Amino acid sequence: MSSVLILGFDPHVVPGTDADALQAALDGQLARFADHALDASVALLPADASAVSVAVAALTEREWDVVVIGGGIRKPEGALLFFEQVVNLVREHAPGAALAFNSGIGDTFEAARRRLPAAP
Repeated sequence: MSSVLILGFDPHVVPGTDADALQAALDGQLARFADHALDASVALLPADASAVSVAVAALTEREWDVVVIGGGIRKPEGALLFFEQVVNLVREHAPGAALAFNSGIGDTFEAARRRLPAAP
């Protein structure tokens, strides 16, 4: 079974977001993975100095086929250095994983599926 790790900021710590709506959308995406017999896990990163250790723990938990880096990490102008750090963490701690990028929570499944070796 293919494995996918989704890295994103915890929506409950991002100011100005509807955390419950984002969590519901993420839960919907996880259900899509399950419907396609794909093993998906999520690491919700805190918006503080512990984010790196949370990401490393998730990346080293097992071997991943794909790591999706969420838009909340990539898109905000002020997050560029953290995004760069996360990409390098993936390269270091999950070197066999393909990288995928979603445009938002709603297309997380599609982003991962593009990068799976044999998309179901």
